[in-house]
Amino acid sequence: MKLTSFGAAEEVTGSCHLIELDGSKVLFDCGLIQGRRKEALRNHDPFPFNPAELDAVVLSHAHIDHCGRLPVLIKQGFKGKIFTHAATCDLVMILLKDSAYLNARDVEYRNKKRKRAGKKLLEPLYDQTDVETTLDRLEPIPYEKPTRVAPGFSIRLCDAGHIMGSSMVEITLTERDETRVVVFSGDLGHRGSPILRDFTYLKKADLLLMESTYGNRLHRDWSETLQEVSEIASALSSARGNILIPAFSVGRSQMILYTMARYFKEWDLGRWKIFLDSPMAIRASEVYLNHVALYDEEAADFYRQNGPLLSMPNLSFSQTVDESRAINQMPSGAIVIAGSGMCTGGRIMHHLKHNLWRPDAHVIIAGYQSPGSLGRRLVDGKDTVRVWGETIKVRAKIHTIGGLSAHADQQGLVDWYGHFDNAPPALLVHREKPAMDALAGRLSDEFGARVHSAKPGKSTDLLALEKFGH
Repeated sequence: MKLTSFGAAEEVTGSCHLIELDGSKVLFDCGLIQGRRKEALRNHDPFPFNPAELDAVVLSHAHIDHCGRLPVLIKQGFKGKIFTHAATCDLVMILLKDSAYLNARDVEYRNKKRKRAGKKLLEPLYDQTDVETTLDRLEPIPYEKPTRVAPGFSIRLCDAGHIMGSSMVEITLTERDETRVVVFSGDLGHRGSPILRDFTYLKKADLLLMESTYGNRLHRDWSETLQEVSEIASALSSARGNILIPAFSVGRSQMILYTMARYFKEWDLGRWKIFLDSPMAIRASEVYLNHVALYDEEAADFYRQNGPLLSMPNLSFSQTVDESRAINQMPSGAIVIAGSGMCTGGRIMHHLKHNLWRPDAHVIIAGYQSPGSLGRRLVDGKDTVRVWGETIKVRAKIHTIGGLSAHADQQGLVDWYGHFDNAPPALLVHREKPAMDALAGRLSDEFGARVHSAKPGKSTDLLALEKFGH
């Protein structure tokens, strides 16, 4: 009975964790490795285990760093089912199709250069047919229902509050006369965020496989963030020009639209034309609208009184390229929500190109911007930026909003751990070492916890946890 992490071990992406019993093997997540091209090329490597020997896969949620290599797993021989929440099934369809499209487009671009150089042409990681095959393997299960997924494996999904359908997984393992309970946190959500319920607290576990994404950071309280947004809205109440909001397609876009719908009158949003300019965000919004039972109390109450969460009389969904281009014919009066969230591609780039040089335009940065991204350069106050090779003077006003992360911060992670009765040992995943060390230090100091970071390919004997850390 052992657990081995083959991804997201001392790194952020590529979630992939294998639990083996006598005669049974189940994989938890199978995510895409993201980052620089060198890291991304690892997605083409064979798995360090035989996919054909897996009995099942359990998927915590739909973000591509958790599900993005499922089609590769099937291409390499996996024949079983993929167990996950129904809302995750709906989002996986959207995200995997987009991933296949982007990969094919990237390979096509790179192959043009390779062909001219006489180099061997590259093959896409997977295509739309592979995605369809993967979708056929999805097996939806509800929260809180114990489900046998393989001999000796029973799982229970619990709400993780991260994105729609996100789950932590309580795993009950039975081998001969021995039983162990492992809890895989998945990605835990930011408590108090709009729409979704806060993450579930559990009581008992023999071992935690625990994310540590923000293990060394604290978020601003959501009420403070809302006050900040209200102040920006008030300042823009008499503004002219256009307002651009770069946003991630799944989670962030829906959070922004719902908050705008809630405060539609207070923020005088009726004077604007509002556009959601992202086909993926539009499809993801449909998933959020279809799973009313997953709303928190506040969102459920809003739904009962007002109908669909994201509805506003002046909201338009821009599906086609022509519809997106038409927005740029508007010199003022538009609020545009578009991807990508860090301004590294997507339709937001067109809108930035057409508006950054306008002194009456505004850009609202509503999330973390990675070093080197265009979004980070705007936050850093650069006078000029490059957009597709063109130098553009930044005359637009840049506003930043903190506290909108979809991840639990250090305190949230500590509180989640603190609800377990017996201070179980924990393996930390999903972050580089500094964040893991900071979280491990707090858990050790406050609870006497035995905490270590998961090492790539190193196994933990689940029948000898008394030796964990020794």
